[in-house]
Amino acid sequence: MKMTAKQHRFVEEYLVDLNATQAAIRAGYSKKTAQTTGWENLSKPIIADAVALALANRSKRTEITQDRVLAELAKIGFSDIRKVLTPGGGIMDPHEWDDETAGAIASFEAVTVHRGEEDENGNKVPEHISKFKTWDKLAALEKLGKHLGMFSGETAPDVGQITVVLKRD
Repeated sequence: MKMTAKQHRFVEEYLVDLNATQAAIRAGYSKKTAQTTGWENLSKPIIADAVALALANRSKRTEITQDRVLAELAKIGFSDIRKVLTPGGGIMDPHEWDDETAGAIASFEAVTVHRGEEDENGNKVPEHISKFKTWDKLAALEKLGKHLGMFSGETAPDVGQITVVLKRD
């Protein structure tokens, strides 16, 4: 059995955002029945197989796999901010961070300010301020836990990102 041109288009459109209703609309099906049509299309073995094959090919082509996604979540979930700090409490140069640690950092900012304090030559003394934010560790752990089937529907509250500001002389 072969797919129709419209079904083939549905598969292509479904791969855009994995939204069956929107894929049906973009493929030319009626907006009124798009939700039902999208679900029906995905339940047809020939279309389901075409979607599965296309997703597998895309995953292979882009090298974006479930294992890679889980590894990135693990970087965040099991991160330790002490790995970016020097023994004196400053922030290490980002080029010195290992890949695991760098993957857990959402942003880094280094700013030099002159607050008015002067050295013996009358030059303003610079103050170096570094800031970094980590990705949401709790959300990453929750996603990993759900992947492992650890939770029965209850989820932890969202605590957001952590912001750390350190001064470095």
